[in-house]
Amino acid sequence: QVQLVESGGGLVKAGASLRLSCAASGFMISTNSMGWFRQAPGKEREFVAAIKWTGLSDDYADSVKGRFTISRDSAKNTVYLQMNSLKVEDTAVYYCAVSRKATTWGTQNPSDFGSWGQGTQVTVSS
Repeated sequence: QVQLVESGGGLVKAGASLRLSCAASGFMISTNSMGWFRQAPGKEREFVAAIKWTGLSDDYADSVKGRFTISRDSAKNTVYLQMNSLKVEDTAVYYCAVSRKATTWGTQNPSDFGSWGQGTQVTVSS
């Protein structure tokens, strides 16, 4: 059974950093692309970052490029999202997800991902 558990969220001030973790079970993260998404109140879920199943490529939303970094530790079967220079507009619930197809890459569409975790709240104050 595929399960994703996010952690690491919290309340921080603008300019601070946080590192989110996504612990996976029931499959190996090296077999599928993994993504981070976020959803703010009243808004649709949006793409944040993804890492290719090879671990050799990553992709970012324009709004976080240069500030966020996605990585993974295959030995721990965990995906991370390092978030630096946080802004108030980064406030949202952050979710990780696994690509529905093992070889999916280059998409930022949430419908191409599944097995969503429960999410972790990130709140950035001014």
